[in-house]
Amino acid sequence: QVQLVESGGGLVQAGGSLRLSCAASGRTSSSYTMGWFRQAPGRGREFVAAISWNNILMGYADSVKGRFTISRDNAKKTVYLQMNSLKSEDTAVYHCAAHMGYYSDSPGAYDYWGQGTQVTVSS
Repeated sequence: QVQLVESGGGLVQAGGSLRLSCAASGRTSSSYTMGWFRQAPGRGREFVAAISWNNILMGYADSVKGRFTISRDNAKKTVYLQMNSLKSEDTAVYHCAAHMGYYSDSPGAYDYWGQGTQVTVSS
């Protein structure tokens, strides 16, 4: 089992920045693909960003390209999501997830999920 714990969420004004962190523990492996997904009230889980285990592949949803940056530190077993120029439509619960395979942006491919951290952007 792998446990994922997100942190760094909060309330921020539009145009502001937040940095989310996701710490992994348990039977972790640096070969996991790591992803960030978000879910707003009344909406399904939406892909935000993902990064392959070797940092070669990174992908972003069109809605966050140029504003969000995903990164990982395998030595610390932590993945980050730097969010800049936040908009009210970025308000959601953000979840990190681990996929025991190569890069994917599909929620169904992910094997482990964190509980999520709330991000609220006020306009």
